[in-house]
Amino acid sequence: MKPLLLASLSLLTAAGIACGADSDPLSPWREGVKIRPVAPQQDRHSIHAYFNTCPESPDGKYVLYYTSATPDGETGDIRILERNTGKETIIATDIHCEDAHRAACQQWSNGGKTVVYHDNRDGRWQVMAVDIATGKSKMLAQDRQVAFGSATGQWAPTYGCHWNPGPHRNLELVNVVTGEVRTAVKAEDVVKEYGDWIQKRLKSTDITIFFPVVSHDEKKVFFKIAHPSGGNDFRSMAASQRDGKAVYDLEAGRFLRLIEAWGHPSWTPDDKAIFEYGNYSTDVVTGKTERYAQSCISNHPSVSPDGRLFVTDADVTKRYWGNPGDWAVAVGSLQKDDWVVLQIFSNARGATTWRHNHPHPSFSTDGAAFITTSMRAY
Repeated sequence: MKPLLLASLSLLTAAGIACGADSDPLSPWREGVKIRPVAPQQDRHSIHAYFNTCPESPDGKYVLYYTSATPDGETGDIRILERNTGKETIIATDIHCEDAHRAACQQWSNGGKTVVYHDNRDGRWQVMAVDIATGKSKMLAQDRQVAFGSATGQWAPTYGCHWNPGPHRNLELVNVVTGEVRTAVKAEDVVKEYGDWIQKRLKSTDITIFFPVVSHDEKKVFFKIAHPSGGNDFRSMAASQRDGKAVYDLEAGRFLRLIEAWGHPSWTPDDKAIFEYGNYSTDVVTGKTERYAQSCISNHPSVSPDGRLFVTDADVTKRYWGNPGDWAVAVGSLQKDDWVVLQIFSNARGATTWRHNHPHPSFSTDGAAFITTSMRAY
C-alpha cells in the first residue's frame, strides 16, 4: 500500500543567524538546517494560508493554521499552536473553504490579538474575527471574502465574491476591533483609471476588485482586476477572468500604477516594492524593476523581515529530472545570484481539492526560520 500523503506544515530552522552588513546572509542556510513538523502528527491535513502572510504571530508565541480530516481538505478547523508548550487550541470549527490552496485565508491581525478568516456558511460567505484572549468570534462582513491585511494593523481587506459579487464590487476595509467598514477603492474608479487596458485584457469593463493585499503599514494596497462569470460555481478556474494588479495609495487616495501581470506578488518589508514570480522587485512609486538571484527557482517568493533574503518554491520536475510533481523550497540572496535548495518533495498528491496545494513558504517573524506546507507520508 502506498503511504498516505497529507498536506503538512514544516518548520525549517537556520543553523545560525548571519550578522553584519558584509556577512553572507545565506550562510546559516547552507548546512545544518533543521526540518521538523509544526503541528502534531495526526491523520489530517495541516495548511497555513499563503506565502504573503506569516502564520507565526507577531510576538512569535503562536503558529496559526487550518486543519482538515477530509480527503479534499475543503472543510475543517482553524487552530493555533503555542510554540513553547506545544499546546494546540481550536479557535473555529466546521469551516467551509473555497479550496485547500489558501484554506480559510486565516491570518493574524491587531498585533496578534485577533485572527481573521472567511467561511462559506449555509451557502453565504462571511468574514469572521476571533479574539484570542476570550475566544469569542464575530462576523465582520457577509457575502464577502477576505484577502490579506497587516498582522500588526486593525483593518482587514474584504471584497465581493469574484464569480458573482452582487453589490460588493469595491474594496472595503473593516476594522477587526470596532467593526467599522469603509470603502477604500471603488471598482468604477479603477475603470476610470485603467478602462482601456481592462477592456483590452478582459473584453469588458464589468469588473470587481479581487484579492486585495494591504501593505504592512496599511498605507498601500494592490489587487487583481476581475470580470465575474456569474452563477455560483466558485470551484472553477473559469469562475472569473482576472489579471493584472493595480497599486493604490490608501493614505493619499490615488492610484500609483498598473502592473499588467499578477505574478504571485507580495510586499517587501519596507512596503516600497512588490516582490514577485521570477524574483523581480518593482518599486511601486517609480516603477523601477530589479531582478535578484535570477538563476534561482521561483513561483511564490517573499522577502525576509530584514530584507536580505527571499524564500520561494517551484515545480522542479524538469529542472532536477525528478519525478512528476516534485517541488522544491529554496532561499535566495538579494545581494547576488546565490541561492540554496533546502527541500525537495513530491507534491503530486495530498488534498484532493480542485485547486491543488502548493508549499507557499513564509519566513517566521524573526527571519530565523520559515514555515511551508509540504506533503508528508503517514
